[in-house]
Amino acid sequence: MDTTDAPQMIEHINSSLDFTPHDTKWVPASARFICCGVSTSGTGVLNVYELSRGKLTTPQKIFDIGPIGLRCATFGASNAQMRHVAVGDFGGSLSIVDMERAAAVDSASDSRIFSVKASNAIVNAIDGISGSTGKSHGAPELVTGGQDGLVRVWDPRVNHPVVSLEPEDGMSGRDCWTVAFGDSFNDEERCVAAGYDNGDLKLFDLRMGGNVRWETNCTNGVTSVEFDRADIEMNKLVVSTLESRFRIFDMRTQHPKHGFTHASVRAHRSTIWLARHLPQNRDIFITCGGNGGINLYRYQYPLARFKDHPDDGLPIGAMGTTELLNSRIISTQPITSFDWSPDKEGLSCLSSLDQTLRVYIVTKLAKL
Repeated sequence: MDTTDAPQMIEHINSSLDFTPHDTKWVPASARFICCGVSTSGTGVLNVYELSRGKLTTPQKIFDIGPIGLRCATFGASNAQMRHVAVGDFGGSLSIVDMERAAAVDSASDSRIFSVKASNAIVNAIDGISGSTGKSHGAPELVTGGQDGLVRVWDPRVNHPVVSLEPEDGMSGRDCWTVAFGDSFNDEERCVAAGYDNGDLKLFDLRMGGNVRWETNCTNGVTSVEFDRADIEMNKLVVSTLESRFRIFDMRTQHPKHGFTHASVRAHRSTIWLARHLPQNRDIFITCGGNGGINLYRYQYPLARFKDHPDDGLPIGAMGTTELLNSRIISTQPITSFDWSPDKEGLSCLSSLDQTLRVYIVTKLAKL
């Protein structure tokens, strides 16, 4: 697109950290966000930051959440009033922390309102639904993906998984790197997408007890999966992998034999660690690379969403085009986390392995 009309990626604030960051998430309906990770002594760290008059403050100090480092976090299953954050750690535990109680007692470890063993190894990924965003179809739930290959769905009202997706008997589980909810457009439908270190991508149908609805292999390890919207009928799924590629799957039309159509895009010249959709426009998304860069893309739909397959005449999805809107190298180390603000279009927070926390503003998004 014309460079004069292209969105600009502007660094608003950066701050050095004294711990290794692994995830950042905006606190719902606020100008605050969290950053969690591992301290130099190996303990879990949960920081809360606030934007105030162009500066970044820490109204809540570092919380020592326990002896195990934190790997991932989400507010997805909590409403905007409660603001409970769910975290997964390197010891395999899933915990839900009451942010307000944590502020009062100055210790996140004393503010856990839910804690279970979610994995026999590291909880690599977590996602939540029916909480702070979207139309809140169905019950609030969390899903975790573990290093032992376990993908489990949790209802915070009970202390056991409501669905446990485990390797077949006699088979060792592949390392699950990423999970995401989707297809939650009413009170009955819901699915989970999971990506694994060997390139496997699986779609589990929770309405059918977690049966595998569809699976494929992306050749390289799957680092991130995200539906463009979790609370609508499945539309698009962006999957990022090792070896500089991400894939966009059209999830509206499933062919009985060939599954979902996809397009593959090469980017960053390194591992693509993340892909995140803009909350205000599901066709805009950003990718974060191992080269320390961020790329902004726009997906444009084809004239027809499906076509007849030449072999059997059955409908199969048709792919559109992906346009690179802007790119920027912002770090010498990989970008480990990225989160768009659900309240302010273009505002984002991210962290990288150079132990730096950044707040970025992407302009001109409303014109796209």
